[in-house]
Amino acid sequence: MTLSSWHERARVLRPDGRMLVDGRRCASATGQTFDKRSPVDGRLLGAVAQGQAADVDRAVASARAAFEDGRWSRQPPAARKKVLQKFAEGLLAATDELALLETLDMGKPIRFARSVDVPAAARCIAWYAEAIDKVYDEIAPTGPSALALITREPMGVVGAIVPWNYPMIMAAWKLGPALAAGNSVVLKPSEKSPYTAMRMAEIALEAGLPPGVFNVVPGFGHEAGEALGLHPDVDAIGFTGSTRVGRRMLAYAGQSNLKRVYNELGGKSAFLVFPDFDDLDRAAETAAGSMYFNQGESCNAPSRLMVHEAIADDFVARVARHAPAYAPADPLDEATVMGAVVDEGQLRTVMGYIAAGEEEGARCVAGGRQARADSGGFYVEPTVFDQVRNDMRIAREEIFGPVLSVIRFRDEAHAIALANDSAYGLQASVWSSHIDRAHRVARALRAGTVHVNQYDEDDITVPFGGYKQSGNGRDKSLHAFDKYTELKTTWLRINA
Repeated sequence: MTLSSWHERARVLRPDGRMLVDGRRCASATGQTFDKRSPVDGRLLGAVAQGQAADVDRAVASARAAFEDGRWSRQPPAARKKVLQKFAEGLLAATDELALLETLDMGKPIRFARSVDVPAAARCIAWYAEAIDKVYDEIAPTGPSALALITREPMGVVGAIVPWNYPMIMAAWKLGPALAAGNSVVLKPSEKSPYTAMRMAEIALEAGLPPGVFNVVPGFGHEAGEALGLHPDVDAIGFTGSTRVGRRMLAYAGQSNLKRVYNELGGKSAFLVFPDFDDLDRAAETAAGSMYFNQGESCNAPSRLMVHEAIADDFVARVARHAPAYAPADPLDEATVMGAVVDEGQLRTVMGYIAAGEEEGARCVAGGRQARADSGGFYVEPTVFDQVRNDMRIAREEIFGPVLSVIRFRDEAHAIALANDSAYGLQASVWSSHIDRAHRVARALRAGTVHVNQYDEDDITVPFGGYKQSGNGRDKSLHAFDKYTELKTTWLRINA
């Protein structure tokens, strides 16, 4: 589609900002709304229902009724499978519509919204649909006098709270296993990117998902998010977002019904380059591409680039040469590879970290400025800092923007110590041509995923999650069922 075609579609777009509860679009109980503006150019996209505690109560009650009467939870696996397959097909059929909503909502390039986000969300739903009738329960080896059945049962009502950086993908990672297992879901999207969640729920209804099984309540974290976390009739929370809010989710569980809380939180991933690697330009290109993808608004972005001091000057120059290729441009242009950060507040946050890096003595070798200020949107140049110490704020704190910090190491032990010296442990990467070193370092790194000689290659079949303050539990793969099912033992005495 041409640039002018995308702009024309954006011009006439009138997204529906009402929430979806019990199978119907509706206003909030108070009638309150909030304005949603696009980070692309500041345009007003529309008014969105401002969900609050009363709306969460209504959505949870709808989800509980749907669960208890069995309209979904007691459907045979094959029946649930068919509906979720149609849901996935419906997402793909609406690719252009969903991609445009996603781009206007949070600023990512339309090329990636179309080629990555929508297909990945659909693939996730389809994969869990296929998994439904391929996951078997167990019989324990108890001996001849008893029969012990170990079965998985749906938890009940799942609250899903997702962030603004990958709204559809993060929602699908929670919806797929939760719905496949037979749960009902109340989804709270970020107030910064609410539109695709509500459209996804409509597509699910069109595919045959019964009303009440999938509800969406948009709103602010301190209102709708807190109400969902505290709700006594929610059995589990699947949360993706900041570590700060993840702590609150755990506190809400303690204050209410001790619901299960599964947090996927922040990251400060280390990208370790050793001098024995034989293709430094590929490593440099990967470091830049992985860092600046999605404007750096990725929890697994390799924001700490750790390079052996013997090759550091050369490697930093290579990365800096790649940075201009990611200069932000119009997200509705299919040639654009980096778009806008999500809003003015995030722009201020990123620029504040850039200022802090300079104040603490790091050397900015690329970028460092706001871009496209005359567009009305929020853009930041791809930025590279050299001479970063691991105790600087830009090395310790999650920036969530296109800012790469280069930290130099002396030897293998120093590299491992630096990489592990972080509150986070989401992902890491090791670049070495020696297989022994690659295995040795990968084993030593405290991270949920360690890439070797590549970064962020991925598949729905492998779990995603981290160590330490990057959270608990895992999204994706069959392991995600652990979050949304209860294990039941049924013990039968067999009399001789």
